[in-house]
Order: sequence, then C-alpha cells, then structure tokens
Amino acid sequence: MTRTPVRPARAPVPAPVPPQGRERRAARTRQGQWAAWAFLAPVVVYLLVFYAYPLYRNVELSLRHYTVRSFVQGDAPFAGFANYAKVFADATFGPALWHTIVFTVVSLAFQFSIGLALAVFFSRNFRLSATLRALFLVPWLLPLIVSASTWSWMLNSDSGVVNAALSWVGLGPVNWLTSPDWSLWSVTIANIWIGIPFNLVVLYSGLQAIPSAVYEAAALDGAGAWQRFWRVTFPLLRPVSAITVLLGLVYTLKVFDIIWIMTKGGPSGSSGTFATWSYRLGFGNLVPSFGPGAAVGNLLILMALAFGLVYIRVQRRQAAA
Repeated sequence: MTRTPVRPARAPVPAPVPPQGRERRAARTRQGQWAAWAFLAPVVVYLLVFYAYPLYRNVELSLRHYTVRSFVQGDAPFAGFANYAKVFADATFGPALWHTIVFTVVSLAFQFSIGLALAVFFSRNFRLSATLRALFLVPWLLPLIVSASTWSWMLNSDSGVVNAALSWVGLGPVNWLTSPDWSLWSVTIANIWIGIPFNLVVLYSGLQAIPSAVYEAAALDGAGAWQRFWRVTFPLLRPVSAITVLLGLVYTLKVFDIIWIMTKGGPSGSSGTFATWSYRLGFGNLVPSFGPGAAVGNLLILMALAFGLVYIRVQRRQAAA
C-alpha cells in the first residue's frame, strides 16, 4: 500500500490591509510622535534657555570688547581672541590656575576617600545606621552661604573655635583666613566638608548594588577584609566611582560661593581661583572687564569638557574590554 506524500501546509497569506486601516495606523504613529515631542519639548526648551543661550552669550562676550555702555547698547566691536591673550598675559593667570588645580585635586581626593570609607562603614547594617547617614547629609542640605559663614566663624583668628581648641593643647593661633599660607587650605577644608555627603550617598548606593554572594564567595576562598575591598568592592564600584569623580570635578571647578564668602580670593590673591577671578573681572571692579571675565569662564568650561571627554573615552574602553 503506497502512502501519499504529505505536503507541508502553506503559510496563510495575510489579507491586504484596507486603505482605511493603513490610514488609522499612520494616524496612530503620528499621534505617538507628537506625544513624544510634547514630552521632550520642556527639556529642549530648558536646555536652550538655561544652557545653550548663556553659553553662546558667554562665548560672544569673550570675543568682543565690551564696556558698560556697549553692554547696554549692544554695539561692542569684535576683538577676536584679544581677550584670551590678555588673560594669558595677566600676572594673575599662573597663580589662579595653580590654585584652581590644587583646590580641585585636593578636594576631590579627600571627598572621595572619606566618602568611600563612610559608605563602606554604613554598608554594614547596624543600629542607628540610618540616623547617622541622615546626619551626615546635613552639610549637603545646608545653603552654601550658611556653611561658608559657619566656617568663617570657626576659623576666625580672634574668636574662632579652631584657634580656641589649638590654645587648649598649647599651640598658638593661626591666621586661617588672613594668611597667604593658610587661606587656600582653609577654603579647601570647608569645600571638602561640604562635598563628603554627596560622595557618601552615591557610593553607598553603588555598594548596595553589589551582590552579597560575591563577598561570600571571596570569603570562602580565604580573602581577608582588605582583599575583599581591593579585589571585589573597588573594581565593581569603578563605574559609580568614575561618575562620582567626574561630577565632583565639574562642581569643584566652578566653586565660587565658599571662596568668596570666606576670603574673597585673598589675601593678595592667595586663595583666588578661575571662578573668583572671572567674577572679579566682570563684576568686582568699578570698571568691569566683561570680555576677559567671560574668557576666564570659558577656560573653566573647556577644562570641564576635557575631563568629560576623557571620562567618555575611558568608559568606552572598559565597555569594549
């Protein structure tokens, strides 16, 4: 008995979509696109108004010779890169650049190190852990004018509590805010204190994302506490650490309030950075120099942009590895 070969069933041919269905589908697609643009519009407007336009105005200010009259009337002559040449030739440029580097590097190093140590400490769940973490957020939540004024009072040469504590242990008073040798370190200490909570919060969140099974496996392999931190915690926390350092760098480069309230960049420019120098050029003199002040501000932007590009390149290399 011969069997008739079974032919595979053909896939059903989809029925053609009627014109009305295509129109409804196209209408839904257009509605979705309009809805997406409606949600995106506030962000675009915000970026254009508060970022793109101020950046354009700052670049335009740095390329023209503005006076108070021309600033109001808008007829400033084009100066090209003359304002940048004036800034580079200024005797303040070298010290301000050095102070900016020292202030930024030292602040970032201590903020990250102390924040990481506190994050590791609070990652162990113990009684009052949440309460202590909340208390550590106080410096971050306070207005900068309050924090800077408090540090100015604490470091006052005559009535500050820091010099009072030094006198109790037999040490002489220190002119924290009025000495060229100490003014930069004073504002740096205040900035470190203010920035530690940010590092604590971000790094603590990163630690919570590390699976506990990884630590258990390391402990079974005989790894000690330091080995677990160096071989497990630190490598797995690297992406969070990178973004923490980058955000801290961008913030620290533009710190102005703390320095201006505590020392105004003095004495004799010993604590002046690019941020305070830019403000002093643009607004701190009877005859403001808008062009050079904007040029110094653009140099800060370029520094932050350069570090941002380095961060993106490092992240791409790590993703490709």
